[in-house]
Amino acid sequence: MKRLHRLVLKTYLGPLLLTFFIVMFILLMQFLWKYIDDLVGKGLSADVIAELLLYASAGLVPMALPLSTLLASLMTMGGMGENNELLAMKSAGISLPRIMRPIVYLTLVISIGAFFFSDRVLPYTNLKISTLFWDLKQQRPELQIKPGVFNYDIEGYVIKVDRKDPRSGLMHNILIYDHRSKEGNLVVTLADSGYMYVTNDEKYMVVNLFHGSTYEEMLESRQLRRTKSQKFPARRNTFDEQTILLELEGFELQRTSEELFKGSYRALNLQQLQQVSDSIHREISMRREGFEQSLKTTTLIASPYGVAIDTMHKIAYTLNFDSLFNSLPIQNRHSIASRALANARHAKNQVTSTSSELQSRGKFLARYRIETHRKFSLSFACLVFFFIGAPLGAIIRKGGLGMPVVVSVLFFVVYYVISLTGEKFVRELIWSPAMGMWVSSFILLPLGVFLSYKATRDSVIMNADFYVEAAKKVLGITRIAKYFTKKTPKTNRTP
Repeated sequence: MKRLHRLVLKTYLGPLLLTFFIVMFILLMQFLWKYIDDLVGKGLSADVIAELLLYASAGLVPMALPLSTLLASLMTMGGMGENNELLAMKSAGISLPRIMRPIVYLTLVISIGAFFFSDRVLPYTNLKISTLFWDLKQQRPELQIKPGVFNYDIEGYVIKVDRKDPRSGLMHNILIYDHRSKEGNLVVTLADSGYMYVTNDEKYMVVNLFHGSTYEEMLESRQLRRTKSQKFPARRNTFDEQTILLELEGFELQRTSEELFKGSYRALNLQQLQQVSDSIHREISMRREGFEQSLKTTTLIASPYGVAIDTMHKIAYTLNFDSLFNSLPIQNRHSIASRALANARHAKNQVTSTSSELQSRGKFLARYRIETHRKFSLSFACLVFFFIGAPLGAIIRKGGLGMPVVVSVLFFVVYYVISLTGEKFVRELIWSPAMGMWVSSFILLPLGVFLSYKATRDSVIMNADFYVEAAKKVLGITRIAKYFTKKTPKTNRTP
């Protein structure tokens, strides 16, 4: 490897790694903000949170790579242009494509690696995070006793407190109903104050009560309860201090089998996506052909008298249906019209329901084909963004995190909006999957080719003075300025 190539690669790798981790951090914060309602109040342990962030980070890599490639290439070439390094290389007879050659090879390797990452690693992480999110949504929230509200989180108990000290955690006027016997409010505990806290293993809640009473109604036999001689025995226990241990069930994270999500389109690789897409496409084709055949035989050419139709027989006569219909008695004509109307309505209902069914299956098929094209389009986007960022940096000659960040975010927002619009059109069966998933790259690719051409020709399209001079020429400002700056001849004045 030449010394020039090592210099360019060394200059490019630093911004690439820096921007990649910055973009990953921003996207991860956006992910957490989006799903914050599903995570707060679940009492998640540190290992579960770390596992969730790991899988989420892996899922954000295909989106972070194009943006980091754009930003890094813009910073690298812009910084080299700002420090006159590009000018020195060009003065030595080295062209811009030759300067960019090692970065192009590296970007090509990154694009190929992004494809294999999307095809091999991403389905596994999507399967893991889908299962984990399902478990988090099914998990009961962490126990929180709110003042003035009956709490039913603990199975078999109903708890209510009047007020709670926010500093010390002391609760006042505690009321506990014991419903474990499922016979009603047989056991009721009322305390003046107390503390509640969950054990470290989150299996029990300890309730320390002070100055209260426990009312317990003794349950009599069913035979005695049916007679009028029922005595309703009860017992009352007073206490100065009492400790109750309540078992917590269903608060720990329950892991679901991954078999439930293995068929999801996000959890399949390229080969599996193709197999499922072909299977769904065959089902749709068979359903459409079967319906067409059924519609022809039962509605369009149906014979109510069971007369077999000989398709090989040549029709040697013509029949005027209008004259034949008018020749029938009025009662027969009404009967035939009613039957024809009923058949038409039945055929319309069949067409409507089958069309809705086929459209639903088509949308289901579109999800798998979208995921298939996404594995290629996001990898190709790395090359597109590189051929936008590197020539643009060589033209504007500005490095750092100022102008490159603004330009990169602008291009990425345009790309992202076009991608979301195309994907939405594919989901609604307006566009084909190939068109919807590749439209953003095909729109930005000519821009990259144009910028590369201008950069190799040392264009001044990003120079503000160039546009100012062009505007002056168009508006004639230069001529007007020269006209007013001409010196007028002086005239002698007599006193």
